[in-house]
Amino acid sequence: MVNDQHSAKEEHSYCIPKKQKNLLTRRNFITAAVGIGAVSVAAADAKKKEDESKMPVWTGDLKSSVKQTPRIPVSSKPNGLNMIVIIADTWRADHLGCYGSAHIKTPYLDKLAKESVLFTDATAEGLPTIPCRRVYHTGKSVLPEAKWQPLADSDITFAEVLQKHGVTTGFIVDTYHHFKANYNFHRGFDSWQWVRGQETDRWKSGPKEEFDPKKHMPAHLWNKSYDANMRQYMMNTQDRKSQEDYFCARSCRSAMDWLEQNAGGNPFMLWIDMFDPHEPWDAPLKFQKMYRNEYPYERYLFGYGVRNADIRPEDLPVIRDLYAAEVTFSDYCIGHLLKRVEQLGLMENTIIVFSTDHGTHLGEEGCVQKTPALLNACVTRIPLIIKHPDNRFAGKRVDALVSAVDFMPTFLPLLGIDDYKNMDGQNMWPLVTGEISSLHENVYTVFNKYGAIHNLNWHYFQNVAGKNPGKGPCLYDLKSDPEQTKNVIRQFPKVAKDLRNKLQSHLKIKIPPLIL
Repeated sequence: MVNDQHSAKEEHSYCIPKKQKNLLTRRNFITAAVGIGAVSVAAADAKKKEDESKMPVWTGDLKSSVKQTPRIPVSSKPNGLNMIVIIADTWRADHLGCYGSAHIKTPYLDKLAKESVLFTDATAEGLPTIPCRRVYHTGKSVLPEAKWQPLADSDITFAEVLQKHGVTTGFIVDTYHHFKANYNFHRGFDSWQWVRGQETDRWKSGPKEEFDPKKHMPAHLWNKSYDANMRQYMMNTQDRKSQEDYFCARSCRSAMDWLEQNAGGNPFMLWIDMFDPHEPWDAPLKFQKMYRNEYPYERYLFGYGVRNADIRPEDLPVIRDLYAAEVTFSDYCIGHLLKRVEQLGLMENTIIVFSTDHGTHLGEEGCVQKTPALLNACVTRIPLIIKHPDNRFAGKRVDALVSAVDFMPTFLPLLGIDDYKNMDGQNMWPLVTGEISSLHENVYTVFNKYGAIHNLNWHYFQNVAGKNPGKGPCLYDLKSDPEQTKNVIRQFPKVAKDLRNKLQSHLKIKIPPLIL
């Protein structure tokens, strides 16, 4: 269940224990330590060349180096519609007005939702960042382990299927994990662009001495690891002069450029993967001031590297406002992109999808940032908005259960391609047309060592690969507690036992017994 060393380092999170209201409990950070070993210089050089040969290239045909089974059929003919998929990392569903938020300002996505189908109960499957992308790009489940690993040579991606059917494919990305060596998420795209610099992307290496993270965080949060992460981020953002230079804005502008260059040709699919509103939460001051007039620092930086024991309850209101500002700025950038889509006349023949990989914790049960040990709706629930050019679908809400693994099996038929079946999810669109009333009885999520089962009445999670219970085992009664705030496992032990057994059956592994 444990992700690889690199991912574990980057995907840590924080929880405040019940017994220690003013501090967070410690949690071991896993640091990457890749040993080269005692190998000959010749062998090392050969390995280096092999690794470099698998890294993303900017020209050339990748097909010859990719082994694919089964083959991609081509009996279907695309229906002529285009598709734009926007994935914005770490976006809590309840931080959108269209999902009920009265506090967070998201006018552009709220407007899109009014013209779209809104899925109210969509659930992430494999977390965090890379397991989620493996699900989205292949339509295949990554359970039971949800490993942080590259696409396999045998994986067939959404883009590859479309490319085989003559659809032009584009990939605009600032989520830098996609372009780590051998990860190959660019496969099947006719063009791809990596917008460099997010978080700890090793984009710039100096001048380190000119940046002091201590000036941008409370003294009690500072440590060497946090300093290194924030120093890298500050180097990456040193040339930023206006909000147009922020990564989110740059990605959306690149997407606009791509659309202008490709809108007049074959049907296309443009996949945009934005790291915002993922940490560091560092929105332009204009957007931060929408939530509070004064912050403790002129540029308050909050991101990975904080020690668990150092975050205090008094830090939480500021952290929440920093995240809210990041959400609103991301919405603003997406709004500009959607306006350009409209100006290009693409609303008449383009399907637009908006979603995320997962949410985040903002102090719930003392947890800050996405926390596997509290695998509740803060993390597992995802927004899903699909705008179809057919106005008959505008304003529809689908309350049935859907999963992230259903994305690709839905997107392909929407584009007229129904001959590719090598996927684990199901087509969600019959829920929209009214052909069916439900798709799943239960949906499932795994994040690190924790697993969850979710249905319309209950949400249950527990540790599925170890002894540490985290915040579980936990059962929420969604009819009386839709916000998932009260553990009722002692009141409904039979329900918990039944869900635990279904979770074990679905994961096909032996999970720890339920002990109340």
